[in-house]
Amino acid sequence: MIGAIAGDIIGSVYEHRPIKTKDFPLFGPRVRFTDDTVLTVAVAAAILAGQPYVDAVRWFGRRYPDAGYGGSFFRWLHDDDPRPYGSWGNGAAMRVSPVGFAFAAEDEVRRQARMTAAITHNHPEGIKGAEAAALTVFLARSYWEKEDIRKRITVLFGYDLDRRIDDIRPSYGFDISCQGTVPEAIIAFLDSDSYEDTVRNAVSLGGDSDTLACIAGSMAEAFYGGVPPVIRARVEQLLPAELWDVATAFASRYCT
Repeated sequence: MIGAIAGDIIGSVYEHRPIKTKDFPLFGPRVRFTDDTVLTVAVAAAILAGQPYVDAVRWFGRRYPDAGYGGSFFRWLHDDDPRPYGSWGNGAAMRVSPVGFAFAAEDEVRRQARMTAAITHNHPEGIKGAEAAALTVFLARSYWEKEDIRKRITVLFGYDLDRRIDDIRPSYGFDISCQGTVPEAIIAFLDSDSYEDTVRNAVSLGGDSDTLACIAGSMAEAFYGGVPPVIRARVEQLLPAELWDVATAFASRYCT
């Protein structure tokens, strides 16, 4: 999950300043963690503590009110009676990566992914996006080959994963939907040769860069066996201690 956090931080500066190149500094002067990191850590904390996802997401979300949440989620966060609001947004997929690392069977990964999404993003596309993202992480850490992952996710979820990053990039724009983000994030991973290359692929699409890189980064971490030490060290510098402590506790238990 540190791969997801690093992707979020690296992509943060390009979310509203999209670029169409892989040639950019990984950690520019304005990078920061966003809601993608906060909620990924919340899901990890819930798994570590055996806590309901809704409780952890609301607790961490309220701890970091300026992380950049969407309007509907922010209202849900502070509602006395929080209920799912039918969202198909990519928030369902950006926070789910801990599920792909923590659970040992495909069916359970998918079930837990549905649970993390359904507290807010109970639209079928929101649920599907969370399942697909978590399952890709699970398959990647389970030593599946990339082409087998491509085929499995295509069969289960109907995403068009036969495209290539260089073909997607010219016409791709900012898209906050699961259906317009998750397939592209998976392709950013499938078309890569390293963790760093995955993140550069994701950001270079010129879309919702922090979320694309967050989702793709978790897959790359699982497949390539971790995050480069220099990137991990920079993430530690940029995170509050309580978020880093959860991330490292989770990584020690599930991401070895």
